Amino acid sequence: MEQQQAPRWWAVVAVMIGIFLLVTAEQLPIGLLSQVASSMGVTPGMAGLMVTVPGVVAAFSAPLLPVAVGRLDRRIMLTALMAVMVAGSVLSALASSFILLLAARVLVGLSIGGFWAVAGSIAPRLVPEAQVPKAMTMIFGGVAAASVLGVPLGTLLGDLSNWRVAFGALGGLSLLTAAALWFWLPPLPPREPVRLLVLAQQFSNRGVRVAVLTTAFVVVGHFAAYTFISPILQEISGISQRHVSSLLLLYGAAGIVGNIAAGMFAGRHPYRAVLAIPSLLLIVVAVFPLLGVQPSSGVMLLMMWGAVFGSVSVSIQTWIIRTAPNTEAATALMAFTFNMSIGLGAMLGGRIVDGTSLPIAMWAASGLFLLGALLVWRTPSRIVGEKRR
Repeated sequence: MEQQQAPRWWAVVAVMIGIFLLVTAEQLPIGLLSQVASSMGVTPGMAGLMVTVPGVVAAFSAPLLPVAVGRLDRRIMLTALMAVMVAGSVLSALASSFILLLAARVLVGLSIGGFWAVAGSIAPRLVPEAQVPKAMTMIFGGVAAASVLGVPLGTLLGDLSNWRVAFGALGGLSLLTAAALWFWLPPLPPREPVRLLVLAQQFSNRGVRVAVLTTAFVVVGHFAAYTFISPILQEISGISQRHVSSLLLLYGAAGIVGNIAAGMFAGRHPYRAVLAIPSLLLIVVAVFPLLGVQPSSGVMLLMMWGAVFGSVSVSIQTWIIRTAPNTEAATALMAFTFNMSIGLGAMLGGRIVDGTSLPIAMWAASGLFLLGALLVWRTPSRIVGEKRR
């Protein structure tokens, strides 16, 4: 076991930025969907594959890559994965066809899954035991920040310039982060081999099983609708495309507020925090096609959507800490679930949008939120140490 001389907060920051950039890269096409679809001559549903492909690849690389690399120093692994992210972003920016763009997105997905799975397990090796919760919150705060801030900022850059510039900028920032990881992380040889059996064993725990399934319902539902937020705002709420990036920044601000509020509330009431997420998303997304038909009401519902979804990562992670027999293995399982759900949600939404309409996609998403809410409601709150009132 490594001797902790002092907390390595700069290393924690580097890992957090790495997570932030990777998840931003995964979801950035959401904000640039209309622009890329027009540039590449594909339908919005087809363009949604830019989210599906890296999501599915990341889902499988999360549990499999740590197994494949064996005893490779995790410092080398994280730096190398960020270098792969640089390549994926640059190739995305330079892609001359949609097929080549999807191929570049495979590299992004490979980086996301492997990096996410390892990042959560190294926090106890960077700071003293008493500060591990804070370090974990910082690292996985990068996930929430990417969803609520990284995508809007990338969308704004793409709107001010071009979608290729946005992808290129991600590549440049990733290169700087790779250097930071190399210089700030200490040597991190794995303490024990990673085995797939341990991941499977986590699912036998009811608390982990509920967290995984609820995450799947919520994230699939969210991305089935949110992947197409640009056309939703334009076609349902009557908002000009030039205003979408600014509104996504407001969505991001609302998400940060939701993340902070959930962080304070979930620590005391994890059951109620997790139950509230699919319940509130169900209401907001279901009424959007009916009430969000004016710019003002569309913006109001968008802000509510952002605030609720911004609370997902911290609330679910708190639930996992309370219930998982092996937090590291459960975190890798959650990385698989979250990323697979992103990919499946975008693909499901794309099929529905191309085959029917945007409102139908939003109501289908609401159905998944309902299933998530019912699942949590039927789960005893005592498994997370909370009593129902």
